[in-house]
Amino acid sequence: MKPWEPGDRSNPASGGPRETVEQVERAKLGDESAFEWLVERHRDRAFGLALRILRSHSDAEDAAQEAFVRAWQALPRFRGESSFSTWLYRIVARQSFDRLQALKRRRERETVIEAAEHTAGEIGAEDAASRARQVERLIEKLSPAQRAVVTLFYFQDRSVEQVAEALGMPENTVKTHLSRARAELRQAWIRGGDESR
Repeated sequence: MKPWEPGDRSNPASGGPRETVEQVERAKLGDESAFEWLVERHRDRAFGLALRILRSHSDAEDAAQEAFVRAWQALPRFRGESSFSTWLYRIVARQSFDRLQALKRRRERETVIEAAEHTAGEIGAEDAASRARQVERLIEKLSPAQRAVVTLFYFQDRSVEQVAEALGMPENTVKTHLSRARAELRQAWIRGGDESR
């Protein structure tokens, strides 16, 4: 099963919570079209979370794809104690962290260097776009756990409780990661402003 073709990340399908529950129940019974609907609905955010953790489009594609395969295999055991999206993002995060460890053993610092060079080459003249890219660069320098927490909390509007559940962390740990990430981003932003003068 191939949830999406590389580079094909269209807008998620429409549908409310009730429709999602219905599709989950159908998918649990082996309905592939129902699961494809769920993939279509959640793939952008799944990919976005993987990308924040891994900082590489190809690695994020692979991690998210593998997460959907694992979700399909594990779906019959999904009991609905959390929402489908929370359950799925936990699988995506776990898969991304596992992949990150494997990449670190193989490539060590190459990913960080490539990301810095790639981002530096993209800086444009427009102030808003430039600031957005600067924020992205700063987020890339956070730890993988901090990037995951920041992505779910700020970019996907998840509560601390939902972030904790999705990442399998205590809520206090999520709050600590958020606090440290905010402090690091603030300091890095100030340092960046000083350097540009």
